[in-house]
Amino acid sequence: MVKTPSPGLTIPFLENGDRLNRYEFELRYNAIPNLKKAELIEGIVYMPAALRFKSHSQPHSWAIIAWLGTYEAMTPGVAVGDAPTVRLDIDNEPQPDVVLLILPEAGGQAQLSDDDYVEGAPELIVEIAASSVAIDLHAKKQAYRRNGVKEYIVWQVLDRKISWLYLEKGEYLDLLADPDGIVRSRVFPGLWLAVTELLAGNMQGVLAVLQAGLKSPEHTAFVQKLASK
Repeated sequence: MVKTPSPGLTIPFLENGDRLNRYEFELRYNAIPNLKKAELIEGIVYMPAALRFKSHSQPHSWAIIAWLGTYEAMTPGVAVGDAPTVRLDIDNEPQPDVVLLILPEAGGQAQLSDDDYVEGAPELIVEIAASSVAIDLHAKKQAYRRNGVKEYIVWQVLDRKISWLYLEKGEYLDLLADPDGIVRSRVFPGLWLAVTELLAGNMQGVLAVLQAGLKSPEHTAFVQKLASK
């Protein structure tokens, strides 16, 4: 819960590079009308510049949301979030591009707060990064790892590369594609990704592979498990 400032107290502006805790960050964030995105990563405020179309907003909209939205539609008990605020810990309140989580009532590890924020670590986070030098593969990666985000996908658009990581004994390891070029989630059975097709912009191919995953016995068993919670 954000603390209410004392009457007459002026709230400082939120500035890129500020060093704050989560409560101070939220107080300043909420004092700025129409602010669309700011993140607190390892105690430092990041306010990204305007997003470019081909290197961020287009991959985000036509690819990842379509892919995960289809999975959500066929998997009762999970939910997709588009750029939600996530309260991870006192030093980290990111706004990931996309999250996929198991709902609390179905046994998920994250909760939804009374003021409708995600609290705790979603099972899967996706970030769209311009390249490997982006914060997504450094400070954010460490924050997600430490807080228990089970799978983390980073689409490095300019490098034409997708990194899919999974948490194993407190460390992130690469989730590799099978001989057919398909990466299969360890946390969300049936969530299959044809990486080559995605990088080529072939969404029909991406969704065809996902449909095959949704018809797998593993996905059927997962849906039954979620329903039994």
